[in-house]
Amino acid sequence: MSNQRVAGTSALTALAPAVWGSTYLITTEFLPPDRPLLASTLRALPAGLILLAATRVFPRGIWWWRALVLGVLNIGAFFYFLFLAAYHLPGGVAALVMSIQPMIVLLLGAALLRDRIRPIQIGACLLGAAGVALLVLEPHAGLDAVGVLAGVLGAACMATGIVLTKRWGRPEGVTLLAFTGWQLTVGGLVLVPVTLATEALPTHLTWGNIGGFAYLSLIGAMIAYVLWFRGLSRLPALAASFLSFASPLCATVLGYLFLDQSLGLLQILGAAAVVGSVVLAQRRPAPAGAPARPEREPAPSRV
Repeated sequence: MSNQRVAGTSALTALAPAVWGSTYLITTEFLPPDRPLLASTLRALPAGLILLAATRVFPRGIWWWRALVLGVLNIGAFFYFLFLAAYHLPGGVAALVMSIQPMIVLLLGAALLRDRIRPIQIGACLLGAAGVALLVLEPHAGLDAVGVLAGVLGAACMATGIVLTKRWGRPEGVTLLAFTGWQLTVGGLVLVPVTLATEALPTHLTWGNIGGFAYLSLIGAMIAYVLWFRGLSRLPALAASFLSFASPLCATVLGYLFLDQSLGLLQILGAAAVVGSVVLAQRRPAPAGAPARPEREPAPSRV
């Protein structure tokens, strides 16, 4: 893949985490309070069912359990931990906690994908985390043990889902829309019984609540995850994981525009550091005297 195509793919893929960065604003301003499981379920399941109805393609063979694993990691568990962190932490702090995700991808990629860990990648991870810290942390940012744990677990779920998606690929002949629909549906279905057992359903929904749920499902799940899985099929796992830093960048900008949050010199420096970490993560230096070898893409899994 040429550098120009890689840049275009990265930019399009980054739209997904940029949309996810709006989750914090939508959750706090539009959704019913203290309903992380309901928010997670209504974000995933309707989008998944729409894609299944449109494609009418279902898993076969080994892909039944693979779809279950990926649906739980990429959607069900990740959504729940994301919303739980958003309810218990300021948006910036939640984004900071989840910025450890590329570091987890780096370690899992070495173990499962046999990717070699390079010093520049470690530096990119540290630079990205420092940039997120400058970008989103405030002097009196509140910390909550439940929120921090949820953020860490959410990062671990997303990182594992990224690496396994790269390792398994996509079944031969299955479209991206169907592949995305499987995971969104599985993630939503896994959350349904837990939601009904542990959360009281709201007795009244405002039009703002309905609009918030619709946005998160149609834009934040269906469209964003199609873009995300497309990018994962074309980019190295670590390079794709660094694009998730677009989430705190977007959250910070939205907070500045709509929540009267400040945007000073430290935030600008943090944004520059985040962008720098993404650029570093895309670099793959070739051995001395040899041309760069293109990234090996996993062969499609057969059903």
